[in-house]
Amino acid sequence: MSEHITIGLVSISDRASEGAYEDQGIPALEEWLGKALTSPWSVETRLIPDEQSVIERTLKELADSKNCALILTTGGTGPAARDVTPEATLAVGDKEMPGFGEEMRRLSLNFVPTAILSRQVAVVRGRSLIVNLPGQPRAIRETLEGLRDAEGKVGHVGVFAAIPYCIDLIGGPYIETDEAVIKVFRPKHAIRK
Repeated sequence: MSEHITIGLVSISDRASEGAYEDQGIPALEEWLGKALTSPWSVETRLIPDEQSVIERTLKELADSKNCALILTTGGTGPAARDVTPEATLAVGDKEMPGFGEEMRRLSLNFVPTAILSRQVAVVRGRSLIVNLPGQPRAIRETLEGLRDAEGKVGHVGVFAAIPYCIDLIGGPYIETDEAVIKVFRPKHAIRK
């Protein structure tokens, strides 16, 4: 019952967008999605500077013109003056989804006390879910997938477990995953066979 999903991946970094260093966010996201998704998918990628107007324009384009049901951003969520990803995301959203940011910070606190400095948010814009993720590849994976013990058992579920059902609720495609990577939660009535 899987349906094709177009996913927007946006890396927000002044230095990477200028070519000062190689972006690691988009490759990390593509690698994780390649392991996690069993539904057919394609991506629209953007590498942009930390400019609120550019971020807003990019998110609107991906949601409204490119029909991305899911848009994942990486970078620009700290307290520094140039970190404006949350402001841009909130500016383009129709509905804020505060549970995503709360849970991402809670997950990250297992590793670093500075997780409380992160200002990640998530919003719904039309039929698109936009989620701000951390900037480091390892943190991206842990946030999406969750935390595992030495035997590989999930001890803390990642935020991606809720994303497919959220996309169902806003009228997007039905997304399925490899349960060995991330087990999606849907109420029984919402599971398609």
